[in-house]
Amino acid sequence: MARRPYVRTMDGWWKRDAFFMRYMAREATAIFVVIYAFVLLAGVVQLARGEAAFAAWVAALHSPASIAMHVVLLAAFIYHTYTWFEIMPKTMPPIVVAGRKLSPGVITGAGLAASAVLSIALLLVVRALAS
Repeated sequence: MARRPYVRTMDGWWKRDAFFMRYMAREATAIFVVIYAFVLLAGVVQLARGEAAFAAWVAALHSPASIAMHVVLLAAFIYHTYTWFEIMPKTMPPIVVAGRKLSPGVITGAGLAASAVLSIALLLVVRALAS
């Protein structure tokens, strides 16, 4: 009589280790990205429908529920951005400057700084074009 094969359960595999919990949280932020993509898509659709429809969409963005949703989305995007740059040193080849390998903190910090600078620059360009 043959033994039954061992089958390890996969239920809650990501809850067993803090690393996997952070990984799943990072991956879950993709849901927030999709939600915001639909918000922007709705704006494009309203723009195609005419000036009045687009103005109504913009007015809806000023509602307290929309502002609360955008605050939650911003928090999710900030977390996603931070964790994206946090894993960057682990996924790229070593960077050697002046014969020394850059530390992961320097690479993460440089990525976050570049992201912040470019986000501010984009904001300034959009504001300049809007006025």
